[in-house]
Amino acid sequence: MTPLGEKIRELRQERGASQKEMAAAIGVSPAYLSALEHGRRGAPSWTLIQKIIGYFNIIWDEAEEFQRIAQASHPRVKVDTSGLSPAATELANLLAENIARMDEAELRAITARIREVLARRR
Repeated sequence: MTPLGEKIRELRQERGASQKEMAAAIGVSPAYLSALEHGRRGAPSWTLIQKIIGYFNIIWDEAEEFQRIAQASHPRVKVDTSGLSPAATELANLLAENIARMDEAELRAITARIREVLARRR
């Protein structure tokens, strides 16, 4: 499951909506919505993201956060390190080789640390 799929399912369940109801309301098939929730589809188009935001009546900061989650929800990531340092290539490969063996706490800690580093650069 992707972060977007997890968020959609959470919001849909909070509102008591079935996949079939939501799919009809946003103009997709229930099979597509199920695949999106389970991470078997990539991030949806900007237009569909806006329909989902409208469906859930998400506004302001929550809408921005939802869009950020959507952008970070590609289930098949490719990292091109050509032209980058050996350290960048090593990091990309280390993560690719070991991510499946990490638990949620470890993944969240690594993600938080990377966000801290990036925030300092702004």
